[in-house]
Amino acid sequence: MDEITNLEPVTMYTITAKLMSHILDNVTDRFGEEGKTIMQAGVQHVVDEQRAEEDLQLPEQALFSFDKLFNDEQIKETFQFYSNAQKSAGREPHTMFAVMAKLFAHIAKSIVERFGKEEGERAMMDSVGAFGEERGRDIARRAAAVGKPNTMDNYLSNYDMGRSELFEYETLFHPTEIEQTFTKCAFAEQWKKDGMEDYGILYCHMIDPSIAKGFNPNFEVIHDQYVLKEGVCHFQFQMKDGEKQDGEVSK
Repeated sequence: MDEITNLEPVTMYTITAKLMSHILDNVTDRFGEEGKTIMQAGVQHVVDEQRAEEDLQLPEQALFSFDKLFNDEQIKETFQFYSNAQKSAGREPHTMFAVMAKLFAHIAKSIVERFGKEEGERAMMDSVGAFGEERGRDIARRAAAVGKPNTMDNYLSNYDMGRSELFEYETLFHPTEIEQTFTKCAFAEQWKKDGMEDYGILYCHMIDPSIAKGFNPNFEVIHDQYVLKEGVCHFQFQMKDGEKQDGEVSK
């Protein structure tokens, strides 16, 4: 296992590559080579959307083709070409959050339509679960790299993904839990814009509980409201053994 030496936020290029890799592993394990083919079809929908954008003369380097999605440097290069083309056409460029959301939703739609709601949704959610647990283990390693244990109070302070103005949230620290309420989410906004709520929420159901589990098997998340349903995401992060935080409690 590689030693962590850089505690800067993990880039969305790296996070996207990890998600795509877990989806590919899961759908090929379940559905064989056809699973990969259907995943490729989902990615192609995103490429077709890019090509259909008016006033954009997109070079091949700007298209998020399947073979580019498993290497963070290739994703970064593709994203930069795409953003530059959008800017040249006077458009507001997509964010990498939006691109990842589009890729996930179109892949999920293709998988569910081909393999059925029950099997398809389970494949996608299990992919997110494995991806989330990997991220959680990495967060625990990030904490360990600065001499902190994988306890509740060291979770958010060592989180891997940077938060930007594309996310709006409030965090409250209670004696036995961390409570978070998100009123704005870049992923959810893109899924709502695209009418892909039914597929995006498969990601929402799994991601935070899985990251918490990877961080510490006793760490769990109650996610009882969703931006895609109720307009806010509400989380309660708790240790099963009732562990309290080391630091001060926010009022």
